[in-house]
Amino acid sequence: MTTSETTVTPTSQASADPMLGQPVQRSPMTGWYDPAQLMQTAAEVLISTIFGQHADHRLLEALSAGSSDEQYYDYTCHLKDTRGSFVADPARPRQELWIDYVADLGDGWDSTYCVAYHLARPRLTLTSSKGDSLNTERGSLLIFGGDQVYPTPSQRQYKQRLVNPYESAFRAAGQDVSHLFAIPGNHDWYDGLVSFTRRFISRERVAGCPTRQTRSYFALKLPSGWWLLGTDVQLGSDIDGPQVQYFQDVAKEMKDGDRVILCNAEPHWIYSKVYQDLDPDCTERNLTFLEREVLKKRVAIFLAGDLHHYRRHEATDGAARIQKITAGGGGAFLHPTHGQDVRELVEKHNGSTRVFRLMTSWPDESMSRRLCWRNLLFPIRNWKFGIVPAVLYLLTAWSVMAEIGHLGLSQIVPAITTTVAAILNAPFAVFWVSGTLVGFVLFTDTHSKRYRWVAGPLHGLAHLLATFFIGWGAVYLTVSVWEWPFRSIPQLLLSGGLIFGSGWLVGSFIMGVYLLVSLNVFGRHSNEAFSSLRIGDWKHFLRLKIAANGDLTIYPIGIRRIARDWTEGSRCHPQDPKATGPELIEDPIVLKNPAASRAETATRKKIEGRDPGRSGRIPRKAPQSRAGRAGSR
Repeated sequence: MTTSETTVTPTSQASADPMLGQPVQRSPMTGWYDPAQLMQTAAEVLISTIFGQHADHRLLEALSAGSSDEQYYDYTCHLKDTRGSFVADPARPRQELWIDYVADLGDGWDSTYCVAYHLARPRLTLTSSKGDSLNTERGSLLIFGGDQVYPTPSQRQYKQRLVNPYESAFRAAGQDVSHLFAIPGNHDWYDGLVSFTRRFISRERVAGCPTRQTRSYFALKLPSGWWLLGTDVQLGSDIDGPQVQYFQDVAKEMKDGDRVILCNAEPHWIYSKVYQDLDPDCTERNLTFLEREVLKKRVAIFLAGDLHHYRRHEATDGAARIQKITAGGGGAFLHPTHGQDVRELVEKHNGSTRVFRLMTSWPDESMSRRLCWRNLLFPIRNWKFGIVPAVLYLLTAWSVMAEIGHLGLSQIVPAITTTVAAILNAPFAVFWVSGTLVGFVLFTDTHSKRYRWVAGPLHGLAHLLATFFIGWGAVYLTVSVWEWPFRSIPQLLLSGGLIFGSGWLVGSFIMGVYLLVSLNVFGRHSNEAFSSLRIGDWKHFLRLKIAANGDLTIYPIGIRRIARDWTEGSRCHPQDPKATGPELIEDPIVLKNPAASRAETATRKKIEGRDPGRSGRIPRKAPQSRAGRAGSR
């Protein structure tokens, strides 16, 4: 389903679609609980799963690219544009390089454009926790980290939800534009990667930004021995054989001491922790082989989206300071940061153990928990969903048709026994009620079998009890108060209308309470509980700088409250007084030049009386960063 749209009539040329001269459609956040959207998403998932299993588009990319494909894209030097083809100019080496990373973006206009607006600004001045002013610059490289559009990846949706906001935001950039590289997420795969390929692998400009990649994965050579690799994990959190071979060839170009920024569409380190009992063979994946055997110890930074919040884990051994960062704040609805125990991630390989400790979550867990209480307003926030329980309650009541309209509230026991007898004496009613309970069991969080078989029937029973009391009240009102004969046409229509209307409200409220309790008490249904809220705030992106000395600095930039009101003009500007500007989520994370880090480690070991040639952990506890000690801001 295509969600409702608001067409903004342009007051100037800039309000029109920059390519077609038509009014720009500013889309609302995707309504994930709209019935038509639910059915469309289910169909897309089914089709994409079949495509993913039997027609892997990545194989076609590898065959079409062949040997003519560039093994990697060189950004160690400035580039010369020769008739649309970019060639590195060795006479102009880069002294430094800025990179912007954003993931999970093309959703509602306000959230997507707000992030794009701040990304496109030539400079952002941020304030550290100590009050220092930090100047950042727009990236020469722009990395889209997955799920470029919601809910489905049609050309129309890409244009409306992604390209239009970025076209408007980046229009003022002129010729000084970013080179764009994109990796696909699961939503980009819903059409078998067809629209993604047309948009990002055709070497055409997207929102004025040149695209160079010829596959859905890529390798970028950066200054000072840094590399950035983008993978395509398709729908199964894994990469295919030709992709492994591609990165093996890239790894041959790397020198000793080179470091890698690895971008995946999904934070598999989180999923392996949360769902490890359901994935015992995760160590057999090609992605694991790539990280451990192909790239070996070169990966210094893991970046991923898919979860729409900011989380940073850091290795506890201070010499490495390897970062695992989840940053899916480009525009899609907010995901919770509570409900899952991910404070420590433990990795074991070849007899060694490495622990990653959670340093920062944004928003923090207490704020995330408070936001979940908004599910009590589920009937208002997701009013279209009400038709689902309304129809369910009506059909359930009509399938039973228990004659209890003459029984008052004091006669609840006879009312229950009469209803149960009516169900048992009607085969269709038995089938319908049983099917309803099974449906709620199937809906329940599948990642915990125990929770599924306890919470599922209880959730279904709550709706059946609500149906019983609503139906009883409707029949009593029409039969005993309004004195219509039971099963007469007026009685059926009036009681049916009462059941339908009450079911719309009560059924939605029960769903909201179920999601609230599931997440805040049991840590389940995190995706369902927050997709219902469609929170456009708490957006963020990452800005990375490779300095002339080889140090890499990560600036996590957040926007607590997005603007809801924008000016009209060549480039829309926020005019919402409640909106907040960009801020540092935590103090910048600095990774030293690989060569400098090795020298510093050797010096420290000598001071501590250790042989720098021997392996082993430094006995002194690694110092934490100020941001890590302070926690989430």
